Amino acid sequence: MSETNGNGNNLLQNSRSLFGNIGLPTAIIAAFWLFTLVVGHFVGISMSTLVSDTIKRAGMNGILVLAMVPAIQSGTGPNFALPIGIVCGLFGLVCSIEMDMMGMGWLLASFSIAIPLAAFVGFIYGKLMNAVKGSEMTIATYTGFSIVALMCLAWLMIPFRNPKMGWFIGKGLRETIQLDAVGAAQILNNFLMFKMGEVIIPTGLLLTFGFFSALVWLFFRSKSGIAISAGGINPKFAQAAGLDIDRNRIFANVISTILGATGIIVYSQSYGYAQLYTAPLMMAFPAVAAILIGGATASRAKVSHVIVGVVLFQGLLTTALPVANEVFAGTDLSEIMRMIIQNGIILYALTQVKRGVQ
Repeated sequence: MSETNGNGNNLLQNSRSLFGNIGLPTAIIAAFWLFTLVVGHFVGISMSTLVSDTIKRAGMNGILVLAMVPAIQSGTGPNFALPIGIVCGLFGLVCSIEMDMMGMGWLLASFSIAIPLAAFVGFIYGKLMNAVKGSEMTIATYTGFSIVALMCLAWLMIPFRNPKMGWFIGKGLRETIQLDAVGAAQILNNFLMFKMGEVIIPTGLLLTFGFFSALVWLFFRSKSGIAISAGGINPKFAQAAGLDIDRNRIFANVISTILGATGIIVYSQSYGYAQLYTAPLMMAFPAVAAILIGGATASRAKVSHVIVGVVLFQGLLTTALPVANEVFAGTDLSEIMRMIIQNGIILYALTQVKRGVQ
């Protein structure tokens, strides 16, 4: 009898240890995603299509989610001002089209313009975060909204002349710019692309995400990265050790803004379109939700949290809509279900922010 109880206690302890390592929210969402996949199989949806779309969407959104890591590690919390970096990337993107760049040259030119601009804007944003300590997430959200509103005017007023981007009548840039016109649509997706059965693997897109993930992973094992993390964990101890906390916070937000700028360029080429005006307004929320679902908190985040979170979040969104369409065929409930699932995930993830506040 005692041996049976001992085995039961060991099983319970092992289960608690497993949930402690991966996190209960992550486990629940993973189980729900698997459930939608099973339902999709029984209603006749192609599993290879769902898996292919999940891999593609994870690669598209991965760098945007990765931008959360430096901000969280520095102690400023999830970067709700991600639209700041996004508009820098979009500006570099449209400037490259204005210069008539094509293909891979367009991609490199977009990075070359966006990264220095994002570094400068990220420096100013980091200064702002140091001035509002204790209210970073609230101020960041309003800052992101404000920059998107400001850029709505800029897209209309900046004198771009390229007919591939402008309105057919009047001045200003179109709301949606097709990247097929510059030979840049899915340029990374198609690089070394191959199939595993019916599953499409966008090799170039995944390699790009992996490259930036490796850079961030290596950075936070360097002296500067450890200093940023130390300041985020215990600012008073780090300051007593002689670390410049404010400078490190600025540096972390510069990196986060640069990742946001590069991330939207990668996202846009994979999507095939560049979306301007209010399109970047809410893009921070799915990125924040993804990294929190992956196991991060408001004070600690790792690259592994990014990878797990973006796969789970995008996988569930990719699967939920076609499954809902089949289950609720002939009704309008599919779109309602998609919104409930998507926003429910974001809402739940954002409630977990308090877990990481020390």
